[in-house]
Amino acid sequence: MARRPLDLLQTSSIRGQNLNSPYNDPIAFSPWGFGFMISRRRFLEVGSVTAGMAVASHSLVAAAVPEGTNDTSLPTSLARLKSRKSEATPITREERHERQERARKLMSENALDAMVLMEGTSLRYFTGIRWWGGERTFALVLPARGAAFYVCPAFEEGRAREQIANAPDGEQPDVRVWQEDESPYQRIAQGLKERGIAGGKLGIEETARFVFVDGIAKAASQATIASATPVTAGCRMIKSANEIALMRLAAHVTLAAYEAAYLAVKDGMTQPQLEELLRQAHERLGFSGGADVQVGEFSAFPHGSVTPQVVHEGTIVLMDGGCAVEGYQSDITRTFVLGKASDKMKSVFDIVLRAQSAALGAAHPGAECGSVDAAARKVVTDAGYGPDYKYFTHRLGHGMGMDGHEWPYLVRGNATKLQANITTSNEPGIYIRGEFGVRIEDDMHITENGAELFTPQTVSLENPFGAGR
Repeated sequence: MARRPLDLLQTSSIRGQNLNSPYNDPIAFSPWGFGFMISRRRFLEVGSVTAGMAVASHSLVAAAVPEGTNDTSLPTSLARLKSRKSEATPITREERHERQERARKLMSENALDAMVLMEGTSLRYFTGIRWWGGERTFALVLPARGAAFYVCPAFEEGRAREQIANAPDGEQPDVRVWQEDESPYQRIAQGLKERGIAGGKLGIEETARFVFVDGIAKAASQATIASATPVTAGCRMIKSANEIALMRLAAHVTLAAYEAAYLAVKDGMTQPQLEELLRQAHERLGFSGGADVQVGEFSAFPHGSVTPQVVHEGTIVLMDGGCAVEGYQSDITRTFVLGKASDKMKSVFDIVLRAQSAALGAAHPGAECGSVDAAARKVVTDAGYGPDYKYFTHRLGHGMGMDGHEWPYLVRGNATKLQANITTSNEPGIYIRGEFGVRIEDDMHITENGAELFTPQTVSLENPFGAGR
């Protein structure tokens, strides 16, 4: 049942997005709202990597590694992969400072006096701080005007200051500590009072736990608690040139890993064996990543089955996963058949490929998110695999960035208008229970005049990467 959208969502960048409607996919659902949950895909984050060249266009499967470095225990297609770490340029303190200034502007536009960020992706996005703390409150309070301040457990002050030193305000941060028998919420309330906004409107980041929000609301009882989503999503949806480059690299790495693993697939290989090849291929390319593998009738489960599976000649194999480059995600699905595909399999594949192309053609600045889903769904329905969600069982796509699933969502009813430098998945599928499923997924970048995929579209079930086995 559809519910009323939150009244606060009024910025031009996310107007019409409904926090409470089913824009999440049916399995990877976050009860705290969108933009939070990293789904069942193993989007493993990695630490800092060496700064280097901007992403260059070259063969997705890299040239041979230097002599003497090949791992002879690996299949040839994996052994020849080489690291691409040096191509990733880390996000700088200056860029995070620009993000905070953009956040202040959006706070003013949305009548918010301050924003509270706690552990999670948005805190990392605005500060670079990677925090874990369980039930203990660690928070950044960023006012629309005036200096930010941090609230931190006293015994964690050293760990906090190490990371805050690299944040935009790291030279002289305002850090307020609380002892184990004291209330962190009183520290937040006091900071608001000192900033002259004790009775102001306080935006809370959407992933904050209820216990923290409740504690802040009681301690800062004069303040009005509201959603900070117009600010966090308003900033994070629009990617910088460096963010786009990191996501493009992540997509190229994952597709190269997929191709290398595909070239090593053999009849009788088990699902875990293929998944291990995918993990090793990402590792050879310099990043943590991998994919879920579903075979045969289990490929009709969009997010997979726990049933053990084995690859055989003539069966559908679906690989879905990605990696993280400097915290930025890829999310790619490839479907193939080892050997000969049936005519029905080929027909379904062609429909899904046409649906992905239709969505790509419909995506451009100013287009509503729901219209892009509609373009792909029309192709599927007109081909006899309708109506609605009967066979194409999920939305067309989700926003991507530092989270694998984040704002905005390409789904029916979402009137949010696309803007240049938004990134989403483009992943139509047809799932026939008891037989097989086909999904094709690439990561899509909205350009100034249209849209592009970061990676080449797949070719066919029998030749998914355009190169023979």
